[in-house]
Amino acid sequence: MIGSFFRKSKLKAAISHVNKARKREGAEADHHFDSAYKGFSEVIDKDLLFTETLYNWGFALLHQAKTKSGDEAVKLYQDAIEKFSFCRMINADSLGAAIDGGVVYMDLARLKGAAPKDSLYDKALALFQEANRIQSGSASYNLACIHALRNDQEACLSALEDSRDHGSLPLVDDILADSDLDNMKSHHWFIDFVESLKVPEEPEPTPEEKTSEPEVEASSQQPAAETKEPIAEPEKAVPVQEEPATVETPTEEEDKK
Repeated sequence: MIGSFFRKSKLKAAISHVNKARKREGAEADHHFDSAYKGFSEVIDKDLLFTETLYNWGFALLHQAKTKSGDEAVKLYQDAIEKFSFCRMINADSLGAAIDGGVVYMDLARLKGAAPKDSLYDKALALFQEANRIQSGSASYNLACIHALRNDQEACLSALEDSRDHGSLPLVDDILADSDLDNMKSHHWFIDFVESLKVPEEPEPTPEEKTSEPEVEASSQQPAAETKEPIAEPEKAVPVQEEPATVETPTEEEDKK
């Protein structure tokens, strides 16, 4: 309740700065605009529900775009980029927004037939690197794919090893089926790397190694059933109804100034 009150207060103050900025010029106007932006960011800073909503909105747009083609798909990808960017603006440590934001740029690059050196791949690369900053190795496989598309063997192997070391590699079959890695698949180092991921089959025991286990007589007594005290369900919090925030908006008279 108190947090909501302070947020409303900050929002009103930020809007007031906007109104003042519109009546001034130059550095003084910029000062009020900057103060307003700071206030707006403080209102929504680390708002987990807001960032989670934005992330899932972007996630939905990303996967809908995968089902479309042409301009319709491009529009959905661009909308997804906006949602992920806004999410990261509020919470710079949003891992999902960083990784999936990079995936959007890669999908968009493929859709547009962009060359591996295109800026769309650069933007994807930057987001995957940011994801690794948030959680080491989380996007290393994605980075390996970009390096493979760009024929950078050394960087690709390094990223694959980093992904393996952090437990974020896909299954071997998925790696072999990934077309982004096609440039690397004929190289000996790639073949050796994939082979190193395969779990060797355990040899069957020889007749001499097989031993018969002693039979255990079944007990006539059945173990007593374990009884557990019923667990009480947590009480549900009663939602607090709050009055909607009244937001000051510029009047028509102010618009004419």
